[in-house]
Amino acid sequence: MILSNKQLNENLKELDDWNIVKGRLSKEFKFKGFTQAFGFMTEVAITAETMDHHPEWSNVYNKVEVNLITHSEGGITKLDIDLAQKIDAINNSIKS
Repeated sequence: MILSNKQLNENLKELDDWNIVKGRLSKEFKFKGFTQAFGFMTEVAITAETMDHHPEWSNVYNKVEVNLITHSEGGITKLDIDLAQKIDAINNSIKS
């Protein structure tokens, strides 16, 4: 079920620097270099596969842009919020 604007705003408060861009939950991650960015993407890919929910993303050198939307629902759902939280946890574990 697509989250209402109120639900979305409440969930955004719980996420670290995620925004709504063109109807998607979006965030850019920056790393020391390409290897760290690619390692992050690998860990996110494994997590996304276990959730059967895959991000739209791009990588240029040390930057990874992630966009989340539930295509089958046509908008942002709780599944996107859950994946965003897991992505942030992966990012935090890499940086610590």
